[in-house]
Amino acid sequence: MPLRRVTFVFKTELIRRPVIYELGKKFEIVTNIRRAEVGQEDGWVVLELEGTLDEIDRGLEWVTAQGVGVSSIDGDILAG
Repeated sequence: MPLRRVTFVFKTELIRRPVIYELGKKFEIVTNIRRAEVGQEDGWVVLELEGTLDEIDRGLEWVTAQGVGVSSIDGDILAG
């Protein structure tokens, strides 16, 4: 199955909401958190998403509609 690496950036109003959990429940996507930093007012998470390309695209559209910033990552996310 295809694997896509992304970064999610959360604003204050979304910090406590389980968006990643919801993504995995609403769509046929396996999420793997690789790095994260969450503070009182914002946070970011680096994820690997595994699923069909169509399902990943649909899931990322939904995440964006929730107000989460999404950007793609190329290369090895643990290297630096």
